[in-house]
Amino acid sequence: MTITRDIESLLARRSAGVLEEPAPTGADLDLILDAGLRAPDHGRLRPWRFVLIRGEARAAFGECLTEAAMARNPETGASLGARYRGWVARTPLLIGVGAEIRTGHAIPVIEQLMAAGAAAMNMLNAIHLLGYGGMWVTGANTYDARVNETLGFHAPSRLVGLLAVGTAREAQPIERPSREAHTVEWTGQA
Repeated sequence: MTITRDIESLLARRSAGVLEEPAPTGADLDLILDAGLRAPDHGRLRPWRFVLIRGEARAAFGECLTEAAMARNPETGASLGARYRGWVARTPLLIGVGAEIRTGHAIPVIEQLMAAGAAAMNMLNAIHLLGYGGMWVTGANTYDARVNETLGFHAPSRLVGLLAVGTAREAQPIERPSREAHTVEWTGQA
């Protein structure tokens, strides 16, 4: 079997936690967003929504995350908020990936969320293939109603995560999981 350069590059994809300028712009950013729009989508609902956070807007978003952290836990919110502000300030581009949920539709909510998740993964792969670095970030802020509302995701719509995007610093090799540890073959019997 011959492994193509594209597959080798895809297999080399990894999350990049330390990002610096430049972030993708122009045609590169358009390709990344277009890759998200090519995600699987049961029922052609096209539930994915992308919110670009860059430039001066990052400071306002850092404040939003700080306020959310303070509201969740006043005892640790200030220190967490400082961490969030620093992270947002250091990250050249954030892409909020969310799902515009249609309740009561024949397509279950979980499938609408999975479509948005698939869009995020397509975008991460495009980020990597274009030579940039990225990381999909979830956690308390992703699930916080204040953060969702700030980015225009009104319940039941919601974020599925933030893509942190920029240029990755030199990456250290990482150990990949073994295929055998995560795969079984079903033989037709329970």
